[in-house]
Amino acid sequence: MAVGDASVISLEHTPTWALAVVCFFFISTSIFMEHSIHLLSNWLKRRKKTALHGAVEKLKSELMLLGFISLLLAVTQDYISKICIPANIADTMLPCRKQETSEKFQVVQDYQHFLDHDFVHKFSWRRVAEEDEVADSCTAKGKVALVTKEAIHQLHIFIFVLAVMQIVYSTITMALGRAKMKRWKAWERETQTTEYLVANDPNRFRFTRQTTFGRRHMNNCTETTVQLWIKCFFRQFFYSVAKVDYLTLRHGFIAAHLSARHNNFNFQQYIERSLEEDFRIVVGISPLMWFLVVILLLLDVYGWHVYSWLSYVPMLIVLVLGTKLEVIVARMALQIKEQNNVIIGTPLVKPNDNLFWFGKPRFVLTLLHYTLFVNAFELSFFIWVTFQFGLDSCYHVHTVILVTRVVLAVTVQVLCSYITLPLYALVTQMGSEFKSKVLEEQMKDIIKHWLAEVRERRKKLEQSVQYARPSLSAEWSPRLSNATVEVLPFLRNKSRRGEIMEEEDDEEQESIRRRGGQRHISGGE
Repeated sequence: MAVGDASVISLEHTPTWALAVVCFFFISTSIFMEHSIHLLSNWLKRRKKTALHGAVEKLKSELMLLGFISLLLAVTQDYISKICIPANIADTMLPCRKQETSEKFQVVQDYQHFLDHDFVHKFSWRRVAEEDEVADSCTAKGKVALVTKEAIHQLHIFIFVLAVMQIVYSTITMALGRAKMKRWKAWERETQTTEYLVANDPNRFRFTRQTTFGRRHMNNCTETTVQLWIKCFFRQFFYSVAKVDYLTLRHGFIAAHLSARHNNFNFQQYIERSLEEDFRIVVGISPLMWFLVVILLLLDVYGWHVYSWLSYVPMLIVLVLGTKLEVIVARMALQIKEQNNVIIGTPLVKPNDNLFWFGKPRFVLTLLHYTLFVNAFELSFFIWVTFQFGLDSCYHVHTVILVTRVVLAVTVQVLCSYITLPLYALVTQMGSEFKSKVLEEQMKDIIKHWLAEVRERRKKLEQSVQYARPSLSAEWSPRLSNATVEVLPFLRNKSRRGEIMEEEDDEEQESIRRRGGQRHISGGE
């Protein structure tokens, strides 16, 4: 076959070694990825990370869905590319300028006109017809293909980039957020110190405004709702989660869901496990989100600038969420002021679902999930266009808009990781619901550890008794342990007391029988 026909070589004329090398590469890579996920799942299971293990299982389901989408696109691309539509319909709602697309149709028309001339026999046009057979069949009808094979291939790559970016973006956000929350461990350890217990003496009377929590949230800037929201908007950028907020909310959580005697409850570990449960939801892509992708692809029309406006949506949601979470903490402080001007011990906040939108703390997680997804869509679309069409494509006509979108995406990543996520992890625990499922694994570990200790003690006791029995003879005494030697006198005395008691019982039974016999003789007389 000629060199010019290399692009249309089928498997019939492909070297077997080339086919085997490519096949081996894809199979080995897939097996390696599958085995790596399996090892990660087993490692999380051994570490008792049930929530993260569930997130890995969710990741498996997402990869399976991605595999089904890829399979359907690969199998049906020939049939889809054969669907023809009128050229005037294909000329509507284009993502790029109309003139650029019209030039492509003009090339096709010129090629059709070229085929109608007698000069066609002087050229080898069969190779061109084989490469673009579908386009020629639609052109012969005066139509164009609904979606070409090349476009389907590009769409295939975009879906893959979007799914991977959602997983990577969510993982990075959770990892950075948890890294910032590491200092909460020091705050949690402080609650077990003597200084903390003295400072929060339950018999100590104080004015509400004199407490650290009161001085932080009760001032003249919280008299109206507008002032409160403005103050909380700027506060989220400076000490969004203060130490006094953490300790006060911890005290309110324990008082509402546990009791005062559970002061050693590890609230930080509870938040960490709760966040792991939420990560299982955030890492996935729901069917509604896939439908949102379809809508966004539909609205990507030149001149509408939908994606330019879309880049501001995650930023707006993140700022509103951070402000709302700060407002919830401030309102709990104001509720303490309305109830009592004087408090005993630590300020006691009362968790309540009514403080959240629609009375549902989980709604905050839903907004956070969609925010991360939209931002991941922005980044994945930028990466896909850059590598697929280059920076000089029609998607990147306005450099200022392009730079703004990238800067906004990175800013949302930082704000969500270091401000919104820590606030969400702490404040959403102030709902009326107690996540008992989060503590199930911890309680299971405690019970299993206790049972293991009981079995170990029972086993040692049985071994001690077993070794003590044959040691009654003198020849075994040198082999006994110190614990067994201490048990021997007790066993000997117990054995001796048992023999004496048996002899006394026999004598008592004999005397009873004698008295019964005498009564029988006297009755017979």
